[in-house]
Order: sequence, then structure tokens, then C-alpha cells
Amino acid sequence: MVALRGSGPLKLGGTMQVSVAGAESNVAIGLARLGHAVRWAGAVGDDEAGALVLRTLRAEGVEVSGAALDPGAPTGLLLFEPRLPEVTRVHYYRAGSAGSRLTADAVEDAFAAAPPRVLHLTGITPALSATARSAAARALRLARGHGSLVCLDVNFRARLWTAEEATAVLREWVPSVDVLIASDDELPLCLPDGPAARDGATGPPTTGPAAAGAAAAELDARAEALLDLGVGEVVVKRGAAGATVFGRDLPDGPLHRPATPVRAVDAVGAGDAFVAGYLSALLDGEGPAGRLERAVTTGAFAVASHGDWEGAPTRAELGMLGAPPGTVVR
Repeated sequence: MVALRGSGPLKLGGTMQVSVAGAESNVAIGLARLGHAVRWAGAVGDDEAGALVLRTLRAEGVEVSGAALDPGAPTGLLLFEPRLPEVTRVHYYRAGSAGSRLTADAVEDAFAAAPPRVLHLTGITPALSATARSAAARALRLARGHGSLVCLDVNFRARLWTAEEATAVLREWVPSVDVLIASDDELPLCLPDGPAARDGATGPPTTGPAAAGAAAAELDARAEALLDLGVGEVVVKRGAAGATVFGRDLPDGPLHRPATPVRAVDAVGAGDAFVAGYLSALLDGEGPAGRLERAVTTGAFAVASHGDWEGAPTRAELGMLGAPPGTVVR
């Protein structure tokens, strides 16, 4: 999509910064900056906005030969509205966009060039339309047929579809997923009991240490349930609390990594940067600890930078977060 970032409440006018955005393209750029070969498959309008999207991806080293140009629909639009210092409203204009008309043929073409080692999907594309949902499902089937590792970031967007609609799709996909990435409140969307599941909890939620213990037990139970359904590993993004990975091959149980402390500038895109870091380390052959380490590092870069993908680090920059304040790199 094309992204317009406002300087304040949209109804008051003001200036807007033009860029591009999209969860999958953010991950693609993050991986490319870390030195990986990345191909982006999607659809944009045959318009100036679509040209900006493709030009930006190419400039960032992302291969886009499999991208489709749709002459009958515009490129999608995303508006960011900073409303409070810590609150940003996001407005989607994607109904009827080229991205919402993505077809399985475009996905087939992308796989025909060379099957990927990793297919990355999110819960955003299937939320756009039935056509886009079918295209994403086709990509999933092709990945399984070619032996590609499948990574799914749930990335639930309530403004695009309901929790019940998301559950119906994600639950069907889960057994084919190797790496499932989600925030803790998104895990129920992937389970048979759906978005309302609370694993037997009754009455109003409590607070204090008991509540924290119950929440941890609930998280463990949900991750275990997903592993039982066939997911290879479950990675839970926990914001400022860091991240936790669950898997059958972890000898000491779930592995947690605290977040890397930085001065927060803009949290938008942090989850996508986290995914890029995690997949980068996975492609490099790192174990769970190394994958979490790189993921929280790339996520911290995003939080400390303005924009969706602009702050994504190169491989040479990964060590910069450990530098003391005031450091000048010469």
C-alpha cells in the first residue's frame, strides 16, 4: 500500500508524509537489509502509487518480478493519524484495491521462478477478500508441496475482519504452519475454541501475582495446544516484556528473551521487524536463543525509529544498540 502519515488529527488537515507500508513488505525489506534474497508476491494498481510501492521494494533489494499490476483497481491506501503521544489511529482503504484482488495465478507465478526456503504469510491478506484469501491459501499449499518452511504471523486487524472470521481461516491453516508468530491475545484465534477461549476460566479476571500466574499458565496451555495441532514452534511477541518461544525441541522448556531497552519513538512496524530478525537468524541456522536475540534487536531498531520499515537495520548495524549514549560511529 501507499502510506500517508499525518502530522496530527486528519480532520484538521496539515501535512502528510508519503511512504509505503504493508506487513509482508516490511518483513521483506527487513530481511533484504540483513542480506537475504527475498521475493515479494502481491498486487498493486497500474498507477503512480503502485509504481512507488514497486520502486521502493526494488530499491531495498526485494525482487518483485512476480508482482502483478492490476489495471482495473487502485493501489491500497493506509492513513496514520497520530492522536496522542502514545496513540496512533490507522485507517485502511483497501476494499476493492488491487491487493484485495490478488489471484492464485500471481502466487503460482512466484513459485514457478524458484520455490522459497521460507514462505511468510500474515493474517492480513486473507482478511482483504475471498479472492485474496484463496491466493494466500494456495501459497500455503504450494509451500507444503515444495517443502518450504511456512511462517505465519497472525497480525489480526479488527478493522479488516472479525475475530470469528479470522478463527475460521487460521484454524484451517495451523496444521501446515512451521513457525507461528503472534501476540498472546492472538493465540486464541488459532485454536478450535476460537476467540472467546479462556481455558476454563470462570468469573471476572483477578489482579496481582495470582492473575499473573494464571495468565502465564493460560499462555503455556495455548502454546501447547498449538504444538499439539502440528505447529513446529510458537513465538509469542510480548511488547516491552520481550518474547517467548515454545517448541517440542526445547530441552529446558519455553525460552524467554527480554526486550532490548531503547528510547521509544514509533512502535508501528516493530512486530514486522521482529519477524524479519527471527527469520533471518533461522535462515542463518541459529538456534531458538539466537533467533530471539536477533528478533528483539531488530524490533528495538523499529521502535527507536520513525516509519514502518525505515529503521530496519543492516547486518553491520545489529551491534549498534549496545553502544553507550552519545556514541559517534566514525
